[in-house]
Amino acid sequence: MPLSKKKIALVASERRSPCPVACALDVFGDRWTLLVIRDLILGKARFKDFLASPERIPTNILADRLRRLMKHQVVSHCADSEGSRHLAYQLTEKGAALLPVVKSMKDWGLAWEEGTRIPVKVGI
Repeated sequence: MPLSKKKIALVASERRSPCPVACALDVFGDRWTLLVIRDLILGKARFKDFLASPERIPTNILADRLRRLMKHQVVSHCADSEGSRHLAYQLTEKGAALLPVVKSMKDWGLAWEEGTRIPVKVGI
């Protein structure tokens, strides 16, 4: 869904600069956000699923990052696949476009950071 001119102006006014790298970092360039995106790519969808990740994101930070990702239309709410009343989260088309970014970071970490590994049952 395209952004309205008003929303584009609002988002642009919140940016540090028009630099595309800086703008991307404004959306997902903190300690936690790409880990939430990674978990969404790997199939996690519910708040409790993100909390179960080994990095142990605090609940208040997780809630904030999910709100930010929704504001930037990287993530959206969806019905929980288990049929409960709880909402789940999913990547939007914009969010799914981050898959190559996350994969490149994974490849870089494996190549250059000693001791990194991918759990056998998980992979990007």
